[in-house]
Amino acid sequence: MVEIEQNILGKNDEYANANRRFFAERGVLVLNLVSSPGSGKTTLLTRTITDLRDDFDVAVIEGDQQTTNDAERIRETGVPALQINTGKGCHLDAHMVGHALEKLDPTPGGILFIENVGNLVCPAAFDLGEAHKVAILSVTEGEDKPLKYPDMFHAADLMLLNKIDLLPYLDFDVEQCIEYARRVNPRIQVLQVSATSGEGMDRWYQWIGMSRQMRLLEHPELLAGAGANA
Repeated sequence: MVEIEQNILGKNDEYANANRRFFAERGVLVLNLVSSPGSGKTTLLTRTITDLRDDFDVAVIEGDQQTTNDAERIRETGVPALQINTGKGCHLDAHMVGHALEKLDPTPGGILFIENVGNLVCPAAFDLGEAHKVAILSVTEGEDKPLKYPDMFHAADLMLLNKIDLLPYLDFDVEQCIEYARRVNPRIQVLQVSATSGEGMDRWYQWIGMSRQMRLLEHPELLAGAGANA
């Protein structure tokens, strides 16, 4: 079983590296959004796109086991979105993303969001060629999620603690949750947000902007046209 898993992940890494080269050559910032079902991931993504679409070229790859509901919600914002249905699969892999790129051609210097299948286990091991994994955890979940699913939070560069507008109605220890996340990943950044009320979303947008700026530093020709949005 160990050998089979190593072979699968090794092949995936080959495809991920090819994707990464593709993104690097075009200066595309790619963010892999991961969470459990019900974290508010799609709502957060939809609000993010709505707020940023006038400033950046945005595209989305949606992962789901069966439906196209999330991709349809994204397309309503006016940005291109491509749905990948994984069937019985519990995650996206780099090969799936590579095929999606053949149809969804991200704009050089743009941002590509990948909304992974709702699962805090399987997506942790599969590199898609992204710049960053962003783990979204809702305050309606337990604050011990980072300890229960350490591989995911160890792989993430950023944790978005979502639905903070509900904190007055919940028994959720924010500081304990952050401490647990940093126990498994001392380098993880944490932002507290509410996709519903908008609280904290400006800090999320600043993080995206700075990450895109770092990507564009590799492409001076794109920086010249980025203006205030770079």
